[in-house]
Order: sequence, then structure tokens, then C-alpha cells
Amino acid sequence: MEENNIFESDNIPQSYLRLAVPVVLSMVVTLIYNLADTYFVARTGSTALVAGVSLGAPLFTALMAIGNIFGQGGSVLISRLMGQASTDEAGKVSSFCFYVTIIIGIAIASLLLLLRMPFLQLLGANEETLEYASDYFIPLAIGAPLIMLSFIHSNLLRSEGMSRESMIGTVAGAVANIILDPIMISSLGWGAAGAAIATVIGYAISDLIFLFFVLRKSRILSVGAGLGLPSSASVQQIIGIGIPAAIANLMQSFTAVMTNKFLLPYGNDKIAVMGIVLKVSMIALLILTGLAFGGQPLYGYCFGKGDRERLMRLFRFSFLFILAVASVLTVLLVVSAPSLMRVFMDEDGIVQDGVLMLRSQVITMPLVGLVLLSTIIFQSAGKVAGSFCLSISRQGVIFFLALVLGNLFLGYIGIVVSQAVSDIITALIAVLLFRAQLFRDMFSRK
Repeated sequence: MEENNIFESDNIPQSYLRLAVPVVLSMVVTLIYNLADTYFVARTGSTALVAGVSLGAPLFTALMAIGNIFGQGGSVLISRLMGQASTDEAGKVSSFCFYVTIIIGIAIASLLLLLRMPFLQLLGANEETLEYASDYFIPLAIGAPLIMLSFIHSNLLRSEGMSRESMIGTVAGAVANIILDPIMISSLGWGAAGAAIATVIGYAISDLIFLFFVLRKSRILSVGAGLGLPSSASVQQIIGIGIPAAIANLMQSFTAVMTNKFLLPYGNDKIAVMGIVLKVSMIALLILTGLAFGGQPLYGYCFGKGDRERLMRLFRFSFLFILAVASVLTVLLVVSAPSLMRVFMDEDGIVQDGVLMLRSQVITMPLVGLVLLSTIIFQSAGKVAGSFCLSISRQGVIFFLALVLGNLFLGYIGIVVSQAVSDIITALIAVLLFRAQLFRDMFSRK
């Protein structure tokens, strides 16, 4: 019962790190894949191709978001059900999330292919980038069910304490992707389409590995179609927590699309640079996301069991740890920004733009860590309203207002710093919401 030892252990830092570190490693490998993908595309020397792939990238984020409705929503609920010792209901929840995602994925793939041109125009493709954006779009659309499905068991395995197994599946798919990228992009000459095909194959490999662990190692998770449906209360919790989580992912697409549209008057080279910068800034964002999400099963278990004393200790450790890591990452990325940009495109003008963009993206990462941790705690506690509010703020409503006002008053510079402004405001909102909705539940004595 190794997994139960993680949840019941009195050594909070050790339990937290055993759950979180594999998630971080998964995120780092995913980051390496993203950077490799960007690197091989950028090495073609075509700014239009880089811009086209950057324009298509929000589609992947959207698919991830929809998968996370049931991946994250189901994972949070299963963690609480384990704390309540409701293992039968947890099995029904996992099976429900698996099959619903397959059905929705097939429907979305059909819709994307049917309305390809309107979607590409929505993403911001123009005459120069349309061909490349379309080449990238079509394979991702066809592989939508496989991409979405990977976010189900990668999350659900962690809810049972199997973070290492989740990491293995994620890493295997990413490594396959990295190997296939240069072959399909350059050797076979498939360009943007090759990058997308490699991505879909990588996620298919992850799906198979996750399924193997569910069938062979899990004591709770199931893909049995005959288990019956979970209770209506469970479905409401999955949707109630999953939709805010999905909105947070969709807001990343929204951020990329809106930023590209506002940058378009300044040239496709600015869009290409921002596409690279967003990938590089994921160094910090994915690590912080991994640390926050890695501790989610422990938070959910403690909330389900009603263990306030462990909740207090868990929060104090995870908050200080994430804050320290975020601060170190910020310093490293700010200092190394010029060197990082030259890895991708060694042109003085592009590097200059990229350094400004990258530093503006990462300077507020300690605040982003606070927002991510707060969001995870709201989800783990089943606080739908607080989770929803934070999900639509940092890269949603607050970001859009900062982008519009920044462009209006400061032009290009206003666009570049809009994410940092949004981070500051959203962190203040997170503190206020935490104080209003969670402080008493976590820290007051019964």
C-alpha cells in the first residue's frame, strides 16, 4: 500500500515531493519537447512557417483544456473520494471520464475538420501563413481524441498516488515526439505537418502506456464499461471543477490568439518571436504548474478526510517551496534571456525583441506560483466559485483588459507588458479570495 503511505505519512515535505517531483519532471520533458519542436521548425529559416505553427498552437491548448475537464475534474474528485474511503464511486468516476472524453474527442475532430477555414481565420492566419497553419492544423484535428485522452489517465493516475507511472507515460510520449520531429519536419520534408504528426504519435504512445498502468497496477481506477454511472453529485463535481480548469487552459489559447492579433500590425516577425518566447517562458510556468498540481492529490485527500492540521502544514510547506523555486527561475531566465533567444533565431533585431518579451513574461513568476497554488487548493476543496474566478482572470478577463489598455496607451510596449500587469492584479484577487473562502476552513480550530 505504498500509495496510501504517501497520503497518510506524517512527513509532509516528503509526501509532497514524492507526488510533485515526477509531475515536474514530466513538465520538464514536455518543455524540452516544446522547445525541440520550436527549434526544428525555426531551423527551417522560414519566418512564415514559424508564425504558421505558432498560430496553430492554440488548437493544441484547446484540446488539452477539454481533456482536462474530465482529467483534472475527475482527479480532484477521486482524491477526495479516497480520503472518504469511497473507492467504488472513484472507480465509476474514472471509467466515466475515460469514455466521455473519447466520445467528445471524436465529435470535436469532426467539427474541426468540417470548419477548418473559419477556425484558421479565427486563429489569425493570413495569406502568408495560411498554408503552414493549415498543414499544422489538420493532423492535430484528426488526432484530437488521442491528444485529449492523454490528459485523462495522466491526471487520474496521480490522484491514486501513482505520479511516477504518470511521469513514465508522459516522458515516453515526449521522447518519441522529439525523435520524430527532425525526421518528419526536415528529413521527410513535411514541415509544419510533420511537427503535428509527430505530436499526435507521441500522445498515442502515452495513451497506451497509461492504459497499461491502469489495467495492471491500479487498485481504484477502471475502464470497465459495466461499472455504471457515478452519482449525479459526482458528475456535478467533475464538471464544476473541470470546467474552471479547462477555462484556465483555454485562456492560454485566448492569450496567444489575442496577443497575435494585437501584434499583427507590427509584423509577422513579432508574432514569430512571441511564439518562441511563450515556449521559452514555459520553462518557469511548467515547473511551477507541476509543483502546484503535483500536490493536488494530497490536498484533495486531506480535504476529503477533514484533516485541518495536515492541511495547515501542507500549505505552509508548499507555499514557501513554490515561492522559492519561482524566484530562482525568474532570476535565471531574466539573466539568460539573450542567450536563450539566440539559440532559436540568431538575428539581432529578433533577439532584441525576444529579450524584452521574455523578461516581461517571467518577471512576475513568483506571483504566478501563488495564483497556481491558490487555484489548486480551491479545486481540491471543491470551491467552484473561487476556482472559476481565478481561471478567468490571469489569462482571461484581466489579461484582456491589460492588453487593450496597454495597446491603447503604450502601443507595442503595452502589449508586451500586459501579461505582467495581469499577473499582479490576479495575485491580489487570489489573496482576497483565499482569505474569504478558504482561510477559515484550513486554519481555524474546530
